[in-house]
Amino acid sequence: MSDLFAVAGLEQDAPRPLAERLRPRRLSEVAGQDHLLGQNGALTRMIDSGSLGSLIFWGPPGTGKTTVARLLAHETKLHFMQASAIFSGVADLKKIFDEARARRKIGQGTLLFIDEIHRFNRAQQDSFLPVMEEGTVTLIGATTENPSFELNAALLSRARVMTFRSLDDSAIEKLLARAEQIEEKPLPLDAQARGALIRMADGDGRAALTLAEEIWRAARENEVFDPEKLSEVAQRRAPIYDKGQEGHYNLISALHKCVRGSDPDAALYYLARMFDAGEDPLFLARRVVRMAVEDIGLADPQALVIANAAKDAYDFLGSPEGELAIAQAVIYCATAPKSNAAYLAYKGAMRLAKAHGSLTPPKVILNAPTKLMKSEGYGTGYAYDHDEPDAFSGQNYWPEVLGRQKLYEPVERGFEREIGKRLDYWEKLRRERGEN
Repeated sequence: MSDLFAVAGLEQDAPRPLAERLRPRRLSEVAGQDHLLGQNGALTRMIDSGSLGSLIFWGPPGTGKTTVARLLAHETKLHFMQASAIFSGVADLKKIFDEARARRKIGQGTLLFIDEIHRFNRAQQDSFLPVMEEGTVTLIGATTENPSFELNAALLSRARVMTFRSLDDSAIEKLLARAEQIEEKPLPLDAQARGALIRMADGDGRAALTLAEEIWRAARENEVFDPEKLSEVAQRRAPIYDKGQEGHYNLISALHKCVRGSDPDAALYYLARMFDAGEDPLFLARRVVRMAVEDIGLADPQALVIANAAKDAYDFLGSPEGELAIAQAVIYCATAPKSNAAYLAYKGAMRLAKAHGSLTPPKVILNAPTKLMKSEGYGTGYAYDHDEPDAFSGQNYWPEVLGRQKLYEPVERGFEREIGKRLDYWEKLRRERGEN
């Protein structure tokens, strides 16, 4: 039926949301993603090379992932197909793949866009591998979740991750200006209210345009909203930060640095500033969890427990009582001994892993579930640590090519002082037993 409406031209006259009417028709019109689509952007270079590989678009909602996928299909002359991991199953994918194979036989390539690709399970993700390898489809998967945790390694190895960023204030301002052009009227907001609306959007272009539509609908003739009226009409409150460049990111940075610098009073002040501005308490709770792992680590392992407990307490109590739990966690973290040793060790491990690729662990620590693997020496000579003196064998677990590496260097503060003593003792046992 919808096709009949389209043929008759009725669908074109049907009312469409502002965000849909403002959807970019060229890649150059996409706002806020210059690192991908600017003159030297990663996607621009890919298009210029004439070769588009499979991609994973990772970023928050409303940053243009779907739009860019559509426009890439147009730029590369590929047939565009779209599916959502929320509504599609294996049978749906098989139908899509069969259609793409038939299209390929007549010389037409297919760009398959999968929204929320992280919602597919492992088996469903694996089903993409053959059609990607044989070139039946060029896959673009969109996700708001970290691909490293949510997508199969096999799928990630065949696709390049492109990170979409939240739209900054200037990008949101450009969207609003384009909306005013299309509507042929200005937004009925004073300067402060316009800034508040931009903050309400929180980097989401679609949200910004939806808010703009709400404002136009609500405004009476010649009415201009101030920030208070805007909050009333939009039924949400913008973070009210002052104009001294102490916006959202500056205040959260100040809070984090006060905790890192062990100043609980200053940390509480900035926390209160953000609560008063209407900041999402769960955003702040997540940041306190990050502080616990990044700046305290194993110097006080209890910090992470307290930070997570504060988040759960807020979930349980809600506002305003739940904010006190977050404040308590901030005080605990600010007064805890500090160490970034675990953070630095993790970064070092990531550099090492990327630099040396897929090195096989030594056979001594590999399981041997089959006779063939046993005959190849898997597991031979493994020493079960609990059967060894001090429950420590001192065996070398590193790939032979690398040899033993030192990544974690505990500090002489808090609980890490005890960890350091333990590591020194084990190193002494290694030397004595000659297991280097």
